[in-house]
Formats: sequence, structure tokens, C-alpha cells
Amino acid sequence: MSALLRTTAAALAVLAPLAASGQDAFTEEFPLASCRFQPHGGNAYFVLDPNHQLYLSNQRCVAAGDCDELEEVWITTQPATRLITFEQDGKTYTVRTRVVEEFEVADGEVEEISQNYYASCAPMNDVYYFGEDVTDGDGNPAGDAWLAGVDGARPGIIMPDRAFLLGSRYYQEQAAGVAQDRAEHTAIVGEVTVPAGSFEDCVEVTETSPLEPGQESLKVYCPGIGLVIDNDMELAAHYRGAVARPEAGEED
Repeated sequence: MSALLRTTAAALAVLAPLAASGQDAFTEEFPLASCRFQPHGGNAYFVLDPNHQLYLSNQRCVAAGDCDELEEVWITTQPATRLITFEQDGKTYTVRTRVVEEFEVADGEVEEISQNYYASCAPMNDVYYFGEDVTDGDGNPAGDAWLAGVDGARPGIIMPDRAFLLGSRYYQEQAAGVAQDRAEHTAIVGEVTVPAGSFEDCVEVTETSPLEPGQESLKVYCPGIGLVIDNDMELAAHYRGAVARPEAGEED
């Protein structure tokens, strides 16, 4: 079997729906030992290039009268990295992760700032999620922060590469009682038009959590860009190269 076929087969095995385990099953065991983790690259739907920035807002929803407040988020892939060490299945891993900041604002007031830690698994290029540090608008630590290796937390997958199989379900976060977001591939949506432009070959992911029964978050990702729709928020601009986001308390 060629290396490409082995890689594709491995991805299919990891993310195929767990029908035998019941309709509500989500994959929670991943082949970490097969990964050569690196803090750059990523894949078509989740870019890990430093200084790649997305700006999303719900401006059209507000203008239509369907949203009460203007929500904005700047998602910036930082030049910084962070080493994260954890144990799993009797093996110790030390992974250099890329820091991705999410800076969230509501009606001009800072709501939350999070530093998220991701790494790409070569050669499959699945992007794994290793935790986040979170503060509120006043700089106070938030309760949903987590880190692989702390209190039994384990990494999850934030976005697979080669095997976008409809119906696939997997955990993005694995910190029991703190952060347990999980994803399901729910549609291949083709072309999407948002304020930032029109994009093709896009995919839809529906996120849920056992910590928030009955709630769903719908996201759409497009190749070469990443996240373009997050519920009512849409991509309004994207940048490459040297970028900045507003400082806390600074209006856009």
C-alpha cells in the first residue's frame, strides 16, 4: 500500500462514524502515536500560518433587526508557540503548539480573550486542539479554560484534513466537566457568500457539548480561509502578513 493510501486509510479509520457504538457516539480516541506534531501548516479548512487573521461580525443580523447587539471577533494566528506536555496510554508527549488568539467584543465592550493551542499532525494534517487560556473583558480567568495534561484533560481534533466524511463525529475538547465540545460533519455546502466575498467547496460542522444539552453551534469552513460562518457571525475580512487587533477597551 502506498504512503498516500496508508495516510488516507488512517484518516478514514479515525473519523468514520461510530455506528456500532450507538447513534450518539463521538470519537474520543485518536492515533497520537502516529503523529509528527508541528505548530505550522494545518490544512485547507484550518490554517496555522502565523499572522493569518479572520474578522467576523453579526452586522447583517443586527441590520436586519434579528440580533440585539453587535458581536465581533478577531481570530489571529500568533507568531508565538507554546510547549504542552501530557501523558496518554502510558506515553509522554511534548508538543509545540501554535497560539491562536480569539478577541471577542459585544457592542464595543471586550467580552472574552482566549489563547488557543493547536498543532498539525503530519503526515495526515489533522489539526489537534490542546487547550486554551481564557479571560473575561476585565482580565479575570474564565472557568472554561483547559489544558491537555491537567486534571486528566486530553487533546481532541479541531479539524480533520483528508477525510471530511458526512456524519463523522469526534471530540474537539476533552476536559471532563470543563470543556467537552464535539463536532459533527453535517453538510458539504459548496459556495458560500459572506461580506468578505464568495467561497467554494465549503463544509458545515455542527458543534454540541454534553455540558450544554440541547444547544448547537453551526459553523462553516472554506478552503484556504478557515471559519467563515459562526452562527449569526460572518466573515467580514481576512488578512495575511503583519496584522493587529484592537486593544482591550479600544473601539474598532
